[in-house]
Amino acid sequence: MACLQTSFTLSTEGPGLYEFTRDVAGWVKGTGLLTLFIRHTSASLLIQENADPEVKSDLNAFFHRLVPPTTDPSMAYLAHTYEGPDDMPAHIKAALLPVSLMIPVSDGVLALGTWQGIYLFEHRRAPHMRQVVAHLSR
Repeated sequence: MACLQTSFTLSTEGPGLYEFTRDVAGWVKGTGLLTLFIRHTSASLLIQENADPEVKSDLNAFFHRLVPPTTDPSMAYLAHTYEGPDDMPAHIKAALLPVSLMIPVSDGVLALGTWQGIYLFEHRRAPHMRQVVAHLSR
């Protein structure tokens, strides 16, 4: 079985969804199964709607409400706070959401639906450089 591997480096500017579908689509060739894996514990990967920007802002707002910063009184029970009030909540969000994705590839085309895009979901406030490893099994 042949395989290809690369990594994508994505720059983030705080919490939110960062689409990188075009980067991935430009790299894939042939037919096979693509696996994407994020090399971080405070960010996630999602396949999500890429047509309406409100989907991205609503998802970000929902997860902020679901898992607020440690400065919120409801999060006072958390002990891992020395890297900032968004650090442990970011780990919790990454534990709830996928850190890897599998996408079929047919004749060099990602088998995504019409409105689906590939996103890195950043959970930290500070800018980061995030790495996503791509592995195409053919």
